[in-house]
Amino acid sequence: MSTQQGAEAVAPPSDTVASVVRQWRLVSPGLDTGPMEIIGRINRCAALLQQAEDAPLRHAGLTRPEFDLLGTLRRTGRELTPGDLARETFSSGAAVTKRLKQLEGRGLVARRGDTRDRRVAHLSLTDEGRALVDEILPGQLAYEARVLSGLADGRDAELSVLLAELLAQLEGRLGGSRRA
Repeated sequence: MSTQQGAEAVAPPSDTVASVVRQWRLVSPGLDTGPMEIIGRINRCAALLQQAEDAPLRHAGLTRPEFDLLGTLRRTGRELTPGDLARETFSSGAAVTKRLKQLEGRGLVARRGDTRDRRVAHLSLTDEGRALVDEILPGQLAYEARVLSGLADGRDAELSVLLAELLAQLEGRLGGSRRA
């Protein structure tokens, strides 16, 4: 069964992607728009979520990418290099360097040079950085729960499983997997 056929069985609410799909079906009626219906919606959701203001982060004077760096250092519980942080957060090295400079300037991240290779830096959270992450995370998770609150009961868990399945396939196929 194609994705298009599955989508016809349970019609999703009308959205921007549905409008695009209707237009394509008028222009090319035989076209299977199933993949577009899924990937288009994932892309649109990602764009809208990126545009949404993360109130707890904004209140702390942080951007999402800065918090991702701090959160990565907190959850791993060990020193990481800028390269490690770039891989963990799917960011460019230049972007990580810029963000780290700002976070170091605020006293949230500490840098330690490598004794064997002066080009290598080891980064860790300061006590202030650790306290900030621990303070912000519960509020950020509550904010994200409110963003998802419009889903019917149990659908969030179903969506999480489906997205995890898709992500595992993409990471395996496209080489985007991360170290645990």
